[in-house]
Amino acid sequence: MPCSPTTGQNCSQPSPTDKTVSIGKLLRESAERLKQAGCDAPQLDAGLLLMHAWPCSRIDLIIRAHDEPEAAVCQRFEALVARRINREPLAYIIGEKEFWSRPFRVSPDVLIPRPETEHLIEAVIARFPEQHTSYRFCDIGTGSGCIAITLAAEYPQALVVATDISSEALHMAQANARSLDVAARMLWRNGDMLQPLQHEDGPFDLIISNPPYVSAGEMYELEPELGLEPRHALTDEADGLQFLATILHDAPAQLKPGGYIIVETGTCGLPATPAGLVLEEEIHDLAGLLRGAVYKQA
Repeated sequence: MPCSPTTGQNCSQPSPTDKTVSIGKLLRESAERLKQAGCDAPQLDAGLLLMHAWPCSRIDLIIRAHDEPEAAVCQRFEALVARRINREPLAYIIGEKEFWSRPFRVSPDVLIPRPETEHLIEAVIARFPEQHTSYRFCDIGTGSGCIAITLAAEYPQALVVATDISSEALHMAQANARSLDVAARMLWRNGDMLQPLQHEDGPFDLIISNPPYVSAGEMYELEPELGLEPRHALTDEADGLQFLATILHDAPAQLKPGGYIIVETGTCGLPATPAGLVLEEEIHDLAGLLRGAVYKQA
């Protein structure tokens, strides 16, 4: 029988009516605690945390719902649940986040990849449908590397250059590139925005970025989890448009004739389009919210 860390019997707290706890019950009770803490997806979070603590598959959670978990599993799971109750992002707790169906390691040094950013990948594939061409792509502010690495994986003949002002973020991105077997076709540049790019890196067919676009005022309205993500990756400490404007102003000089710039944005909107660029498309999600834009060099 699984042993309890305290009683030597099982991992539940003994009571006159119930001296055991099943995996199913443990998940239900933990999900309720997460719900009370304000987590958006408490059942999903509880399942993922238990899968990480065990480790096990989602099928295991179903077929073993009536089993008693081992004491060591209970201890690890409870520690993870406590962190999530304190609104630590789930991705930081388990150390991984999926993006474009690939796993990316994450830590508090990098912004957590989000599904909204996948709209940028869709826009790239729409403009560059020949995926075995030797393109040159550049990702500004790469963070975890989710955009740059995804492009390197989807375009197996492309060279991808990635910049970030944070050396810690670049180390994380490099680790992700190695684990996803695309590191040989990637270059890394440490510095602010486009400044660290070297002459031989370009010119580029595409410059892409998910820059900090949350305004300083919006930062006070964000959910608690975002307070644990790197602030410099979220906000320009102004109106949200500063980094977007810099990219649109500076990137054209690094493009091939007819090259593209694709950026992510949010409620801040988009800055004025500089001369020499054409705003080809505003990217909206299924709810109609503005998520980004595609520019082409005129």
